[in-house]
Amino acid sequence: MSTPPPTGPLVTRDTVRAQLLALGVRPGETLLTHSSLSSLGWVCGGAIGAVLGLLDALGPDGTLVVPTQSGDLSDPALWRNPPVPEEWWSVIRATMPCYDPLVTPSGGVGVIPETVRTWPGALRSAHPQTSFAAIGPRAAEITEGHATDCRLGERSPLARLEQLDARVLLLGTGYDTCTTFHLAEYRIPSSLVQLGRPTPGGWEEVTEVSITSERFDELGSDFERDRPVVRGRVGAADTRLFPVADAVAYAERWLALHRPPEPYPDAAPRGREPRPPT
Repeated sequence: MSTPPPTGPLVTRDTVRAQLLALGVRPGETLLTHSSLSSLGWVCGGAIGAVLGLLDALGPDGTLVVPTQSGDLSDPALWRNPPVPEEWWSVIRATMPCYDPLVTPSGGVGVIPETVRTWPGALRSAHPQTSFAAIGPRAAEITEGHATDCRLGERSPLARLEQLDARVLLLGTGYDTCTTFHLAEYRIPSSLVQLGRPTPGGWEEVTEVSITSERFDELGSDFERDRPVVRGRVGAADTRLFPVADAVAYAERWLALHRPPEPYPDAAPRGREPRPPT
């Protein structure tokens, strides 16, 4: 059976740069990007071409930031898609490799973040499950100091991005991928959970704020209705651009009104969840 020809549009490094600049991306700014490579069309050079286009749009003074989560480094008791047999749990906990920012791959966030993670000069934060990687002059400022007991709160890169007036770029993804909203969860009354992960000294349990992306699509729809969000296309991808600080402030108010008082069950951060499109 012959392979069908690719569908378009044809997207190049220059396409990405030009259309991001037309959307309103500013050279020199800091951009937290959530992305789906396949949504762009047929990208010449694949993820490398897309990353080059992003860096071209930001210029030498800009900083590109992506989530590089590694949710598989979590308690197998919480894995759901798929689960593993209970009799395996103790062996998995005892033998799971520890987080290494230079080696541990990202998972569940697409191929563009994994490409950024391995880019020459990229820096990555220290949290073993919810790290971020960055390229550019502010990379160290953003990634340093990510506390290993603070997934996406005040001692994470999200708070640094808010302070730096960074913006969020949803490049072919929906609001369900918007990690910025999680920072708001740390600023409203929330339940706590015990989460496990491997460390050089053995298996470790950490008390953390319970977080979930449940209803983030609804939150994002209301945010877009009430606040300025730049919308456009890069290739075939629906694209949105908005300030981190604006999104966090809106989410704080929205979650306080719409999030039920009882806690959501907290799953391992993207651990063993279905992978989004790449």
